Amino acid sequence: MTLVVPFDGSELARAALVRAAQFGELLEEDVLAVSVVPRGNATYARDRGWLEPGEAFGEDTIVSRLRASVSELHPAAEFHHLPVDRAAPRGTIANKLRNFARNHDASIVFLGSENAGRVVAGMSVGRSITADPTYDTMIIPAARPSKAKKLEAAKSTRETL
Repeated sequence: MTLVVPFDGSELARAALVRAAQFGELLEEDVLAVSVVPRGNATYARDRGWLEPGEAFGEDTIVSRLRASVSELHPAAEFHHLPVDRAAPRGTIANKLRNFARNHDASIVFLGSENAGRVVAGMSVGRSITADPTYDTMIIPAARPSKAKKLEAAKSTRETL
């Protein structure tokens, strides 16, 4: 079983990866971070902060930056990237992420989303991912969860046993 984190480099995705790392240590499960990158879509990449203004699209560059960001947050995480067509139809990214989670035997998918306080159905990617009954979904609504210290304390207690 694995813990899967859809990762786009956003603050909430980063928080979700940190939370997954904490759970991974407690549950002794591997953490997989997965990024979906539309081929040649510089606008999409710039909107997510993957490219500087005026910088040419380079899939290898973007993937390298995302991989480095994942490694910085959780060096033990395994990074994957899934390319999609430049103008992928609505739902393509969510379907790729859901299939990735299924194919990698995810026990929990950690999804960073500022929409967590609203109905999950309103989330573009979230509805598709959270609807899959083959794994649990943990929605991370804030970059700095107030209860994270309890996870660290539980980890410390476990290590002393």
